[in-house]
Amino acid sequence: MINIPPIETQKVPIDYPHGIELYIKREDKTHVHVSGNKYRKLKYNVQEALSKGYKRLITFGGAYSNHIAATAYAGKMIGIETIGVIRGDELASAVTTNPTLHFAQECGMQFHFVTREDFRLKHTESFREALFERFGDYYYVPEGGTNALAIKGTEEILTPEDTIYDFITTAVGTGGTIAGLINSAAPHQRVLGFPALCGRFLEEEIKKWIHPNEHWQLIHDYNLGGYAKVNDDFIRFLNDFFRQTHIPLDPVYTGKMIYGVTCLIEKGFFPDNSKIMAIHTGGLQGIYGMNQKLNKKKKEILDYEKEIT
Repeated sequence: MINIPPIETQKVPIDYPHGIELYIKREDKTHVHVSGNKYRKLKYNVQEALSKGYKRLITFGGAYSNHIAATAYAGKMIGIETIGVIRGDELASAVTTNPTLHFAQECGMQFHFVTREDFRLKHTESFREALFERFGDYYYVPEGGTNALAIKGTEEILTPEDTIYDFITTAVGTGGTIAGLINSAAPHQRVLGFPALCGRFLEEEIKKWIHPNEHWQLIHDYNLGGYAKVNDDFIRFLNDFFRQTHIPLDPVYTGKMIYGVTCLIEKGFFPDNSKIMAIHTGGLQGIYGMNQKLNKKKKEILDYEKEIT
């Protein structure tokens, strides 16, 4: 789909206690618009769609979905029509003011806005049949991009060189990225996931995709109250982290994961001299929408927005 550069792993230049070292694998640098886990999840799905002769791809997401933005750009690159089923019919009149949807539209994505109630039915046969009647034949990619082919892609994030780390950490949305990491981690490594959503349903979802394995866990304490919820201290943390490291973090996924890892280091969760590798799953386009919201509330914004353009 895309020829990606070698992925670098950066040591975080912060002096953590107890000899702990934190590294960040810069998956966000796979591609400026199809970055991080979105590249990994789409890679084999796009190959499958093309090999089977599909001309159209349909997927699902919300107002600020990284997956919607990445899918739209990927479709533009390879010449396949993309349709985004968007949660919230009220957004139909807000495309030009929503940075994610505006970008996707500029890439050629067509939108199908549905109510939040109808969006919950997206997995049903009747919903998918209605899409077929409206748009014709299509290749189906679920919300967040997680399916068997996506897991095949996320299993490629870790390489033999990464076995030097004791812990692998990642943000968790639909569970596809952590599933791939669990399947490909070395036996001595522990994989920690930091969900962006409230709710305890993710464990069972992840178990559907992984080989039997007990060397992983989800840590639910750092989502700050729910998806895309932030507070002043967290925004300050992200800005301070960028000043110290020059590594931009998104406020929905990787930012909360790094915040959680930092808190756990301070609490003594990790053994002395642990080497931790955090996966930067991209999603930096979400900064634009978050700053819109923060500006409206006259709050401190993420002041490195211009660094990612």
